Amino acid sequence: MADEQCEREDKYDVEPGFVAPDFADLSPAGGRLEYAEINLESLYYDTDQHDLVRNHVTLRRRSGDADVGWQLKVPAGVARTEIRLPPTPGSAVPKELRDLTRGIRRDRPLRPVAILDTTRRATRIIDENGDPIVEIADDSVRATVMGAAALISEWREIEVELGTGDEHLLSRIGKRLRRAGAEPATSGSKIARALALADVDVAAAPRTDTGAERRLLDYIAEQHAAIMQGDLTHRRGGDAVHATRVATRRLRSVLRVFGDLFDPDLGGTLDGELAWLGSLLGAVRDRQVQRGRFAREIGELPGELVLGPVSAHLEQHLLTEELRHRRALLRAMNGARYFALLDNLTGWLDAPPVAKSPVGPKTLVRLVGRAERKVRTRLDAALASSDDTLLHRARKAAKRARYALEATGGPKRCIKRYKQLQGILGEHQDSVDAMLLLRALGAAAGTTAGENGFTYGLLYGREETNARDSRGAAAKWKS
Repeated sequence: MADEQCEREDKYDVEPGFVAPDFADLSPAGGRLEYAEINLESLYYDTDQHDLVRNHVTLRRRSGDADVGWQLKVPAGVARTEIRLPPTPGSAVPKELRDLTRGIRRDRPLRPVAILDTTRRATRIIDENGDPIVEIADDSVRATVMGAAALISEWREIEVELGTGDEHLLSRIGKRLRRAGAEPATSGSKIARALALADVDVAAAPRTDTGAERRLLDYIAEQHAAIMQGDLTHRRGGDAVHATRVATRRLRSVLRVFGDLFDPDLGGTLDGELAWLGSLLGAVRDRQVQRGRFAREIGELPGELVLGPVSAHLEQHLLTEELRHRRALLRAMNGARYFALLDNLTGWLDAPPVAKSPVGPKTLVRLVGRAERKVRTRLDAALASSDDTLLHRARKAAKRARYALEATGGPKRCIKRYKQLQGILGEHQDSVDAMLLLRALGAAAGTTAGENGFTYGLLYGREETNARDSRGAAAKWKS
Protein backbone atom coordinates (compact mmCIF):
# COMPACT_ATOMS: atom_id res chain seq x y z
CA MET A 1 0.00 0.00 0.00
CA ALA A 2 1.41 3.38 -1.01
CA ASP A 3 2.11 6.11 1.51
CA GLU A 4 1.61 9.75 0.50
CA GLN A 5 3.11 12.93 1.84
CA CYS A 6 3.20 16.55 0.70
CA GLU A 7 6.58 18.00 -0.18
CA ARG A 8 7.22 21.73 -0.39
CA GLU A 9 10.74 22.72 -1.35
CA ASP A 10 12.77 25.36 -3.16
CA LYS A 11 15.85 24.50 -5.20
CA TYR A 12 18.97 26.56 -5.89
CA ASP A 13 21.93 26.17 -8.23
CA VAL A 14 25.35 26.82 -6.68
CA GLU A 15 28.93 26.72 -7.88
CA PRO A 16 31.28 23.96 -6.64
CA GLY A 17 33.05 26.37 -4.27
CA PHE A 18 29.84 27.78 -2.77
CA VAL A 19 30.07 28.46 0.98
CA ALA A 20 26.74 27.94 2.70
CA PRO A 21 25.66 30.62 5.18
CA ASP A 22 25.03 29.93 8.84
CA PHE A 23 21.46 29.15 9.90
CA ALA A 24 21.93 28.79 13.68
CA ASP A 25 19.96 31.97 14.44
CA LEU A 26 16.86 30.48 12.79
CA SER A 27 16.55 27.79 15.46
CA PRO A 28 13.59 28.53 17.80
CA ALA A 29 13.82 28.68 21.56
CA GLY A 30 14.36 25.17 22.85
CA GLY A 31 15.23 23.96 19.37
CA ARG A 32 18.51 22.93 17.82
CA LEU A 33 20.35 22.26 14.58
CA GLU A 34 21.20 18.74 13.44
CA TYR A 35 23.76 17.86 10.80
CA ALA A 36 24.00 14.68 8.76
CA GLU A 37 25.84 13.40 5.71
CA ILE A 38 24.14 10.67 3.74
CA ASN A 39 24.68 8.94 0.42
CA LEU A 40 21.78 8.28 -1.92
CA GLU A 41 21.56 6.30 -5.13
CA SER A 42 18.48 6.88 -7.27
CA LEU A 43 17.54 4.92 -10.38
CA TYR A 44 15.07 7.01 -12.42
CA TYR A 45 12.45 5.53 -14.74
CA ASP A 46 10.63 7.08 -17.68
CA THR A 47 9.44 6.26 -21.18
CA ASP A 48 11.63 6.62 -24.25
CA GLN A 49 9.73 9.86 -24.96
CA HIS A 50 10.35 11.11 -21.39
CA ASP A 51 6.63 11.55 -20.78
CA LEU A 52 7.00 11.70 -17.01
CA VAL A 53 9.65 14.41 -16.90
CA ARG A 54 7.82 16.43 -19.55
CA ASN A 55 4.81 16.47 -17.22
CA HIS A 56 6.87 17.33 -14.14
CA VAL A 57 6.52 13.84 -12.69
CA THR A 58 9.46 11.79 -11.40
CA LEU A 59 9.66 8.09 -10.66
CA ARG A 60 12.68 6.57 -8.94
CA ARG A 61 13.86 3.61 -6.94
CA ARG A 62 16.12 4.88 -4.18
CA SER A 63 18.74 3.05 -2.17
CA GLY A 64 21.41 4.26 0.20
CA ASP A 65 21.37 5.66 3.73
CA ALA A 66 17.82 7.09 3.81
CA ASP A 67 14.45 7.26 1.99
CA VAL A 68 14.88 3.85 0.39
CA GLY A 69 12.17 2.39 -1.82
CA TRP A 70 10.00 3.54 -4.72
CA GLN A 71 9.03 7.20 -4.97
CA LEU A 72 6.64 8.83 -7.42
CA LYS A 73 6.46 12.63 -7.22
CA VAL A 74 3.52 14.43 -8.82
CA PRO A 75 2.64 18.16 -9.00
CA ALA A 76 0.34 19.60 -6.33
CA GLY A 77 0.18 23.36 -6.92
CA VAL A 78 3.39 24.97 -5.65
CA ALA A 79 4.20 21.74 -3.83
CA ARG A 80 4.43 18.08 -4.83
CA THR A 81 2.86 14.91 -3.54
CA GLU A 82 5.31 12.08 -2.97
CA ILE A 83 3.86 8.58 -3.24
CA ARG A 84 6.05 5.95 -1.62
CA LEU A 85 6.24 2.18 -1.76
CA PRO A 86 8.73 -0.03 0.07
CA PRO A 87 11.62 -1.64 -1.84
CA THR A 88 10.73 -4.59 -4.04
CA PRO A 89 12.94 -7.38 -5.39
CA GLY A 90 14.09 -6.88 -8.95
CA SER A 91 13.98 -3.76 -11.07
CA ALA A 92 10.39 -3.91 -12.40
CA VAL A 93 8.20 -0.90 -11.55
CA PRO A 94 5.40 -1.96 -9.16
CA LYS A 95 1.97 -2.29 -10.80
CA GLU A 96 0.48 0.36 -8.51
CA LEU A 97 2.89 2.97 -9.86
CA ARG A 98 2.48 1.78 -13.44
CA ASP A 99 -1.28 2.19 -13.09
CA LEU A 100 -0.96 5.67 -11.58
CA THR A 101 1.18 6.88 -14.48
CA ARG A 102 -0.82 5.27 -17.26
CA GLY A 103 -2.55 8.45 -18.34
CA ILE A 104 0.78 10.22 -18.75
CA ARG A 105 2.62 7.44 -20.53
CA ARG A 106 -0.39 5.69 -22.11
CA ASP A 107 0.88 2.17 -22.99
CA ARG A 108 4.51 3.16 -23.42
CA PRO A 109 6.74 1.08 -21.13
CA LEU A 110 8.83 2.47 -18.31
CA ARG A 111 12.56 1.79 -18.34
CA PRO A 112 15.59 3.06 -16.39
CA VAL A 113 16.84 6.32 -17.92
CA ALA A 114 19.43 7.59 -15.42
CA ILE A 115 21.30 6.85 -12.21
CA LEU A 116 21.97 9.73 -9.83
CA ASP A 117 24.45 9.37 -6.99
CA THR A 118 24.06 12.11 -4.39
CA THR A 119 26.17 13.04 -1.38
CA ARG A 120 23.85 15.05 0.83
CA ARG A 121 25.04 17.31 3.62
CA ALA A 122 21.86 18.13 5.49
CA THR A 123 21.20 20.84 8.04
CA ARG A 124 17.94 20.31 9.90
CA ILE A 125 16.37 22.96 12.12
CA ILE A 126 14.52 21.12 14.89
CA ASP A 127 11.88 22.64 17.18
CA GLU A 128 11.51 22.13 20.92
CA ASN A 129 9.34 19.03 20.32
CA GLY A 130 11.95 17.35 18.18
CA ASP A 131 10.08 17.95 14.91
CA PRO A 132 11.99 19.19 11.84
CA ILE A 133 10.99 22.73 10.86
CA VAL A 134 13.03 22.73 7.68
CA GLU A 135 15.86 20.80 6.06
CA ILE A 136 18.57 22.50 4.00
CA ALA A 137 20.20 19.84 1.82
CA ASP A 138 23.53 20.63 0.16
CA ASP A 139 23.70 18.03 -2.63
CA SER A 140 26.68 17.03 -4.72
CA VAL A 141 25.25 15.08 -7.65
CA ARG A 142 26.80 12.73 -10.18
CA ALA A 143 24.37 11.73 -12.93
CA THR A 144 24.72 8.97 -15.49
CA VAL A 145 22.16 9.18 -18.30
CA MET A 146 21.62 5.90 -20.10
CA GLY A 147 21.50 5.59 -23.87
CA ALA A 148 23.65 4.47 -26.75
CA ALA A 149 26.52 5.83 -24.67
CA ALA A 150 26.43 6.69 -20.97
CA LEU A 151 26.67 10.46 -20.44
CA ILE A 152 28.00 11.65 -17.10
CA SER A 153 27.52 15.08 -15.53
CA GLU A 154 28.16 16.56 -12.09
CA TRP A 155 26.79 19.56 -10.24
CA ARG A 156 25.98 20.94 -6.82
CA GLU A 157 22.61 22.25 -5.70
CA ILE A 158 20.72 23.24 -2.56
CA GLU A 159 17.25 21.97 -1.65
CA VAL A 160 15.28 23.68 1.10
CA GLU A 161 12.36 21.49 2.18
CA LEU A 162 9.71 22.59 4.66
CA GLY A 163 8.78 20.43 7.60
CA THR A 164 6.53 22.18 10.12
CA GLY A 165 7.80 25.60 9.03
CA ASP A 166 5.97 28.15 6.91
CA GLU A 167 6.46 30.02 3.64
CA HIS A 168 7.97 32.98 5.48
CA LEU A 169 10.80 30.81 6.78
CA LEU A 170 11.32 29.38 3.30
CA SER A 171 11.60 32.93 1.96
CA ARG A 172 14.10 33.98 4.67
CA ILE A 173 16.35 31.04 3.94
CA GLY A 174 16.09 31.69 0.22
CA LYS A 175 17.17 35.32 0.63
CA ARG A 176 20.13 34.25 2.72
CA LEU A 177 21.20 31.68 0.13
CA ARG A 178 20.92 34.20 -2.71
CA ARG A 179 23.03 36.72 -0.83
CA ALA A 180 25.68 34.01 -0.52
CA GLY A 181 25.66 33.48 -4.30
CA ALA A 182 23.00 30.83 -4.90
CA GLU A 183 20.60 31.21 -7.84
CA PRO A 184 17.06 29.82 -8.21
CA ALA A 185 17.32 26.44 -9.95
CA THR A 186 16.81 26.34 -13.70
CA SER A 187 15.40 22.78 -13.50
CA GLY A 188 12.51 21.60 -11.39
CA SER A 189 14.10 18.23 -10.59
CA LYS A 190 17.45 16.48 -10.64
CA ILE A 191 16.40 14.11 -13.42
CA ALA A 192 15.24 17.01 -15.62
CA ARG A 193 18.61 18.68 -15.14
CA ALA A 194 20.50 15.47 -15.87
CA LEU A 195 18.58 14.90 -19.10
CA ALA A 196 19.02 18.52 -20.17
CA LEU A 197 22.77 18.33 -19.55
CA ALA A 198 22.81 15.16 -21.65
CA ASP A 199 21.15 17.19 -24.44
CA VAL A 200 17.82 15.36 -24.15
CA ASP A 201 14.83 17.54 -25.05
CA VAL A 202 12.42 17.47 -22.10
CA ALA A 203 10.62 20.77 -22.75
CA ALA A 204 6.94 20.53 -21.85
CA ALA A 205 5.76 23.53 -23.87
CA PRO A 206 6.72 25.10 -27.19
CA ARG A 207 8.36 28.48 -27.58
CA THR A 208 7.43 30.49 -30.65
CA ASP A 209 8.65 33.60 -32.40
CA THR A 210 5.89 36.09 -31.65
CA GLY A 211 4.78 37.19 -28.20
CA ALA A 212 1.09 36.93 -29.10
CA GLU A 213 1.44 33.38 -30.40
CA ARG A 214 3.57 32.38 -27.42
CA ARG A 215 0.95 33.57 -24.94
CA LEU A 216 -1.77 31.60 -26.70
CA LEU A 217 0.27 28.40 -26.92
CA ASP A 218 1.40 28.75 -23.31
CA TYR A 219 -2.26 28.96 -22.32
CA ILE A 220 -2.87 25.70 -24.18
CA ALA A 221 0.10 24.17 -22.34
CA GLU A 222 -1.36 25.26 -18.99
CA GLN A 223 -4.66 23.51 -19.73
CA HIS A 224 -2.83 20.39 -20.88
CA ALA A 225 -0.93 20.40 -17.56
CA ALA A 226 -4.21 20.75 -15.64
CA ILE A 227 -5.71 17.77 -17.48
CA MET A 228 -2.63 15.64 -16.78
CA GLN A 229 -2.60 16.63 -13.12
CA GLY A 230 -6.30 15.78 -12.95
CA ASP A 231 -5.56 12.39 -14.51
CA LEU A 232 -3.03 11.64 -11.76
CA THR A 233 -5.46 12.79 -9.07
CA HIS A 234 -8.31 10.60 -10.37
CA ARG A 235 -6.08 7.52 -10.61
CA ARG A 236 -5.06 8.05 -6.98
CA GLY A 237 -8.72 8.08 -5.91
CA GLY A 238 -8.96 11.86 -5.54
CA ASP A 239 -11.37 14.34 -7.07
CA ALA A 240 -10.21 16.79 -9.75
CA VAL A 241 -13.42 16.73 -11.78
CA HIS A 242 -14.07 20.46 -11.63
CA ALA A 243 -10.51 21.56 -12.44
CA THR A 244 -10.22 19.08 -15.31
CA ARG A 245 -13.60 20.08 -16.72
CA VAL A 246 -12.62 23.76 -16.66
CA ALA A 247 -9.37 22.93 -18.49
CA THR A 248 -11.30 21.12 -21.25
CA ARG A 249 -13.65 24.09 -21.55
CA ARG A 250 -10.75 26.50 -21.85
CA LEU A 251 -9.16 24.41 -24.57
CA ARG A 252 -12.44 24.20 -26.48
CA SER A 253 -12.80 27.97 -26.19
CA VAL A 254 -9.36 28.43 -27.73
CA LEU A 255 -10.33 26.11 -30.58
CA ARG A 256 -13.63 27.89 -31.18
CA VAL A 257 -12.47 31.49 -30.85
CA PHE A 258 -9.05 31.13 -32.48
CA GLY A 259 -9.94 28.30 -34.86
CA ASP A 260 -8.87 30.38 -37.88
CA LEU A 261 -5.28 30.16 -36.66
CA PHE A 262 -5.08 26.37 -36.43
CA ASP A 263 -5.17 23.42 -38.76
CA PRO A 264 -8.95 22.95 -39.25
CA ASP A 265 -8.77 19.15 -39.47
CA LEU A 266 -6.91 18.70 -36.20
CA GLY A 267 -8.85 21.47 -34.48
CA GLY A 268 -12.23 19.98 -35.40
CA THR A 269 -11.28 16.50 -34.26
CA LEU A 270 -9.81 17.76 -31.01
CA ASP A 271 -12.85 19.90 -30.24
CA GLY A 272 -15.16 16.90 -30.60
CA GLU A 273 -13.00 14.72 -28.38
CA LEU A 274 -12.70 17.41 -25.73
CA ALA A 275 -16.49 17.74 -25.80
CA TRP A 276 -16.72 13.98 -25.18
CA LEU A 277 -14.34 14.17 -22.20
CA GLY A 278 -16.14 17.25 -20.91
CA SER A 279 -19.47 15.42 -20.99
CA LEU A 280 -18.03 12.58 -18.89
CA LEU A 281 -16.66 15.05 -16.37
CA GLY A 282 -19.83 17.13 -16.45
CA ALA A 283 -22.04 14.16 -15.61
CA VAL A 284 -20.12 13.78 -12.34
CA ARG A 285 -19.76 17.48 -11.59
CA ASP A 286 -23.42 18.30 -12.17
CA ARG A 287 -24.45 15.76 -9.53
CA GLN A 288 -21.90 17.17 -7.10
CA VAL A 289 -23.29 20.66 -7.58
CA GLN A 290 -26.88 19.51 -7.13
CA ARG A 291 -26.07 17.57 -3.98
CA GLY A 292 -24.61 20.67 -2.37
CA ARG A 293 -27.44 22.82 -3.68
CA PHE A 294 -30.25 20.68 -2.28
CA ALA A 295 -28.51 20.14 1.05
CA ARG A 296 -28.24 23.91 1.43
CA GLU A 297 -31.82 24.64 0.35
CA ILE A 298 -33.39 21.98 2.55
CA GLY A 299 -31.31 23.21 5.46
CA GLU A 300 -32.81 26.68 4.99
CA LEU A 301 -36.41 25.41 5.21
CA PRO A 302 -38.26 25.35 8.54
CA GLY A 303 -38.41 21.79 9.84
CA GLU A 304 -42.21 21.62 9.71
CA LEU A 305 -42.08 22.17 5.93
CA VAL A 306 -39.81 19.20 5.28
CA LEU A 307 -42.31 16.36 5.02
CA GLY A 308 -40.86 12.88 4.64
CA PRO A 309 -37.32 11.73 3.85
CA VAL A 310 -36.79 14.35 1.13
CA SER A 311 -33.16 15.08 1.97
CA ALA A 312 -32.26 11.38 2.14
CA HIS A 313 -33.99 10.59 -1.16
CA LEU A 314 -32.33 13.47 -3.01
CA GLU A 315 -28.91 12.61 -1.60
CA GLN A 316 -29.28 8.89 -2.33
CA HIS A 317 -30.46 9.52 -5.88
CA LEU A 318 -27.75 12.04 -6.72
CA LEU A 319 -24.92 10.17 -5.00
CA THR A 320 -25.86 6.95 -6.79
CA GLU A 321 -25.86 8.80 -10.10
CA GLU A 322 -22.57 10.54 -9.30
CA LEU A 323 -20.83 7.26 -8.49
CA ARG A 324 -22.21 5.62 -11.63
CA HIS A 325 -20.90 8.42 -13.81
CA ARG A 326 -17.58 8.45 -11.97
CA ARG A 327 -17.13 4.74 -12.77
CA ALA A 328 -17.90 5.51 -16.42
CA LEU A 329 -15.28 8.27 -16.37
CA LEU A 330 -12.61 5.99 -14.91
CA ARG A 331 -13.42 3.27 -17.45
CA ALA A 332 -13.05 5.80 -20.26
CA MET A 333 -9.72 6.97 -18.82
CA ASN A 334 -8.28 3.51 -19.51
CA GLY A 335 -9.61 3.35 -23.05
CA ALA A 336 -8.05 3.90 -26.46
CA ARG A 337 -10.21 6.95 -27.20
CA TYR A 338 -9.01 8.80 -24.11
CA PHE A 339 -5.38 7.94 -24.78
CA ALA A 340 -5.72 9.14 -28.38
CA LEU A 341 -7.08 12.45 -27.10
CA LEU A 342 -4.09 12.86 -24.78
CA ASP A 343 -1.73 12.01 -27.64
CA ASN A 344 -3.36 14.73 -29.77
CA LEU A 345 -2.97 17.26 -26.97
CA THR A 346 0.68 16.34 -26.53
CA GLY A 347 1.12 16.72 -30.27
CA TRP A 348 -0.09 20.30 -29.97
CA LEU A 349 2.73 21.02 -27.56
CA ASP A 350 5.37 19.30 -29.68
CA ALA A 351 4.33 20.77 -33.01
CA PRO A 352 1.69 23.51 -32.70
CA PRO A 353 -0.65 23.27 -35.72
CA VAL A 354 -0.61 27.01 -36.38
CA ALA A 355 -1.98 27.61 -39.86
CA LYS A 356 -0.96 31.26 -40.14
CA SER A 357 2.45 32.51 -39.09
CA PRO A 358 3.34 34.78 -37.54
CA VAL A 359 0.27 35.47 -35.40
CA GLY A 360 0.24 39.10 -34.33
CA PRO A 361 -1.62 40.81 -31.48
CA LYS A 362 -4.03 42.57 -33.87
CA THR A 363 -5.24 39.20 -35.14
CA LEU A 364 -5.95 38.00 -31.61
CA VAL A 365 -7.73 41.24 -30.69
CA ARG A 366 -9.95 40.87 -33.76
CA LEU A 367 -10.90 37.29 -32.90
CA VAL A 368 -11.57 38.13 -29.25
CA GLY A 369 -13.76 41.03 -30.37
CA ARG A 370 -15.77 38.64 -32.50
CA ALA A 371 -16.29 36.37 -29.47
CA GLU A 372 -17.45 39.32 -27.36
CA ARG A 373 -19.97 40.42 -29.99
CA LYS A 374 -21.38 36.89 -30.00
CA VAL A 375 -22.12 37.20 -26.29
CA ARG A 376 -24.24 40.29 -26.89
CA THR A 377 -26.05 38.71 -29.85
CA ARG A 378 -26.91 35.53 -27.98
CA LEU A 379 -27.88 37.32 -24.79
CA ASP A 380 -30.21 39.68 -26.68
CA ALA A 381 -31.91 36.70 -28.35
CA ALA A 382 -32.24 34.83 -25.04
CA LEU A 383 -33.73 37.75 -23.14
CA ALA A 384 -36.26 38.35 -25.93
CA SER A 385 -37.45 34.73 -25.61
CA SER A 386 -38.72 32.46 -22.85
CA ASP A 387 -36.61 29.57 -24.18
CA ASP A 388 -34.16 28.58 -21.44
CA THR A 389 -31.85 26.86 -23.92
CA LEU A 390 -31.03 30.26 -25.43
CA LEU A 391 -29.75 31.49 -22.07
CA HIS A 392 -27.59 28.39 -21.87
CA ARG A 393 -26.14 29.23 -25.31
CA ALA A 394 -25.44 32.77 -24.11
CA ARG A 395 -23.63 31.33 -21.11
CA LYS A 396 -21.39 29.27 -23.39
CA ALA A 397 -20.57 32.38 -25.39
CA ALA A 398 -19.70 34.25 -22.18
CA LYS A 399 -17.34 31.48 -21.13
CA ARG A 400 -15.60 31.53 -24.50
CA ALA A 401 -15.16 35.28 -24.39
CA ARG A 402 -13.81 35.10 -20.85
CA TYR A 403 -11.34 32.34 -21.63
CA ALA A 404 -10.27 34.03 -24.87
CA LEU A 405 -9.45 37.17 -22.89
CA GLU A 406 -7.54 35.08 -20.35
CA ALA A 407 -5.56 33.38 -23.12
CA THR A 408 -4.53 36.66 -24.70
CA GLY A 409 -3.93 38.70 -21.54
CA GLY A 410 -7.03 40.86 -21.96
CA PRO A 411 -8.17 43.49 -19.43
CA LYS A 412 -8.94 42.00 -16.03
CA ARG A 413 -12.08 44.11 -15.69
CA CYS A 414 -13.49 42.53 -18.86
CA ILE A 415 -12.57 39.03 -17.70
CA LYS A 416 -14.27 39.74 -14.38
CA ARG A 417 -17.38 41.03 -16.12
CA TYR A 418 -17.78 37.93 -18.30
CA LYS A 419 -17.13 35.74 -15.28
CA GLN A 420 -19.99 37.54 -13.54
CA LEU A 421 -22.35 36.83 -16.45
CA GLN A 422 -21.17 33.24 -16.57
CA GLY A 423 -22.07 32.90 -12.88
CA ILE A 424 -25.51 34.47 -13.35
CA LEU A 425 -26.39 32.21 -16.26
CA GLY A 426 -24.85 29.21 -14.54
CA GLU A 427 -27.16 29.79 -11.59
CA HIS A 428 -30.09 29.92 -14.01
CA GLN A 429 -29.07 26.61 -15.61
CA ASP A 430 -28.62 24.96 -12.20
CA SER A 431 -32.18 25.97 -11.33
CA VAL A 432 -33.51 24.59 -14.62
CA ASP A 433 -31.75 21.26 -13.98
CA ALA A 434 -32.97 21.17 -10.38
CA MET A 435 -36.57 21.76 -11.45
CA LEU A 436 -36.48 18.77 -13.81
CA LEU A 437 -35.26 16.48 -11.03
CA LEU A 438 -37.66 17.84 -8.42
CA ARG A 439 -40.65 17.36 -10.71
CA ALA A 440 -39.70 13.72 -11.35
CA LEU A 441 -39.01 12.84 -7.71
CA GLY A 442 -42.00 14.81 -6.46
CA ALA A 443 -44.34 12.93 -8.82
CA ALA A 444 -42.94 9.61 -7.59
CA ALA A 445 -43.32 10.65 -3.95
CA GLY A 446 -46.95 11.59 -4.59
CA THR A 447 -47.77 8.00 -5.53
CA THR A 448 -45.71 6.32 -2.77
CA ALA A 449 -47.37 5.26 0.48
CA GLY A 450 -46.21 7.31 3.47
CA GLU A 451 -44.75 10.09 1.32
CA ASN A 452 -46.02 13.19 -0.44
CA GLY A 453 -44.69 15.68 -2.91
CA PHE A 454 -45.24 18.83 -0.81
CA THR A 455 -41.59 19.63 -0.04
CA TYR A 456 -40.53 18.80 -3.58
CA GLY A 457 -43.12 21.27 -4.83
CA LEU A 458 -41.91 23.87 -2.36
CA LEU A 459 -38.34 23.43 -3.56
CA TYR A 460 -39.54 23.57 -7.16
CA GLY A 461 -41.14 26.94 -6.48
CA ARG A 462 -37.92 28.28 -4.98
CA GLU A 463 -35.95 27.15 -8.00
CA GLU A 464 -38.53 28.68 -10.33
CA THR A 465 -38.15 32.00 -8.52
CA ASN A 466 -34.39 31.72 -8.61
CA ALA A 467 -34.42 31.09 -12.37
CA ARG A 468 -36.63 34.14 -12.88
CA ASP A 469 -34.31 36.27 -10.71
CA SER A 470 -31.30 35.05 -12.65
CA ARG A 471 -32.94 36.06 -15.91
CA GLY A 472 -33.50 39.52 -14.42
CA ALA A 473 -29.87 39.72 -13.28
CA ALA A 474 -28.74 38.87 -16.80
CA ALA A 475 -30.86 41.73 -18.17
CA LYS A 476 -29.26 44.12 -15.66
CA TRP A 477 -25.80 42.88 -16.65
CA LYS A 478 -26.58 43.68 -20.28
CA SER A 479 -27.72 47.19 -19.47
